[in-house]
Amino acid sequence: MADTLTLVPERVRDGQISCAALFVVLDAGRPRAGTRHLLRGIERTVVGRGSAPARRDGSNLRIDLLDPHLSIEHVAIERALGGWTLRDLGSKNGVIVNGERTAQRVLSDGDWIEVGETFLRFRVVKIAVSTANDTSGHDVPSLVPVVESSLRRLIDVAPSMVPVLLLGESGVGKEVAARMVHAHSKRPGGFVAVNCAGLVESLAAATLFGHSRGAYTGAIEARPGAIRESDRGTLLLDEVGDLPLATQGTLLRVLQEREVVPVGETRPIPIDVRFVAATLKDLEREVEAGRFRVDLYARLAGLRVTLPPLRDRLEDLGTLVASSLARIRGHDLGLSSAAAWALCRHRWPLNIRELDQAIAAAAAVAQGDRIDLHQLPEQVAGRAPAAAVEAARREELLALLRDHRGNLAAVARALTTSRAQIHRLLRRYSIDLETYRPRGSGTGPTGGV
Repeated sequence: MADTLTLVPERVRDGQISCAALFVVLDAGRPRAGTRHLLRGIERTVVGRGSAPARRDGSNLRIDLLDPHLSIEHVAIERALGGWTLRDLGSKNGVIVNGERTAQRVLSDGDWIEVGETFLRFRVVKIAVSTANDTSGHDVPSLVPVVESSLRRLIDVAPSMVPVLLLGESGVGKEVAARMVHAHSKRPGGFVAVNCAGLVESLAAATLFGHSRGAYTGAIEARPGAIRESDRGTLLLDEVGDLPLATQGTLLRVLQEREVVPVGETRPIPIDVRFVAATLKDLEREVEAGRFRVDLYARLAGLRVTLPPLRDRLEDLGTLVASSLARIRGHDLGLSSAAAWALCRHRWPLNIRELDQAIAAAAAVAQGDRIDLHQLPEQVAGRAPAAAVEAARREELLALLRDHRGNLAAVARALTTSRAQIHRLLRRYSIDLETYRPRGSGTGPTGGV
């Protein structure tokens, strides 16, 4: 239980404390941005159905969720013996932790909690002392403290001309972060992105700096180049670690002099450009190996920000899934609980780009208003522990329907639940009740509806 401990009082180190937190990550039926609730000073948290904002009353916290499958008071998370214990408050639909139904359980850092169609996550996080207790992440698109801090730094520096260097694995959202910098810079020009890895060495200079007509074979007309196209705006040099060495020297002069000389011309042209660079490479190692100029690195690294991989910020899944669905289908598509579990449990080796592609592929074949588990790409659906859990639940329900010939009252008694819950499960698993009833059976008390 060491990883669940939240010491009282918390020890402040470098302006930070360790604190237990409950993240509302993903509402499967209605994906939206999640919320974060710090449990400092809290002894008991109750989660249930409702629409009010989170409420703190002394050492008690109440979190209301719009999920119609929740009970009014569904689950409690209580401090106990230096750790935290989850307890089902007699809910109709039960509580599932890490894919297993439970009535009471000691929580560990990283545990997933399913209540109704909503997925929560219990974490122990390091936060600044000044961090707000409850946040929706609307002003900064992340609930994860380390990511939130990095994005706030980008927003704070955006109105200046300080160059920004974005680091991180492929697909972590470096271009999205660069666009955020541009949006908060309020610069009147446009946002231009250049993939340096795709530049042919012989044409790299012309692509960036522009060229005059006839400057080289094939230059049938003058072009301004990416730097002048982004004048008074922002230029993203994506994969800048792959920029050819010869072009690096010319780019350094542009950054120093704030002017560009197009290929084939001699007269410099003044520019007003905000530079943002991004790379998945370790530029310090590239400098040591002689593949990247140290003076250019120094110019680009005004503010260095490393964006973590998606596997380290799964608490942001609600925001990311909602954003993907909005781009693809608007806000009319949700997820089944099994599909949502698959997203929560996948390791996402290709990061946010992989998530976007998985949602796009599933949305293309989805029928109705839900993405089901089998509609997700195999590499995502196949690794979800919840898949087996969901399949077992469905098979148990089908077997009882067969044994009791579709009598819902009998099935409900066998599962020690209500007939209303059986109706919800029938809808959840897309089961046609009439196929299990004898022909000509009624729908009165004997039919069990």
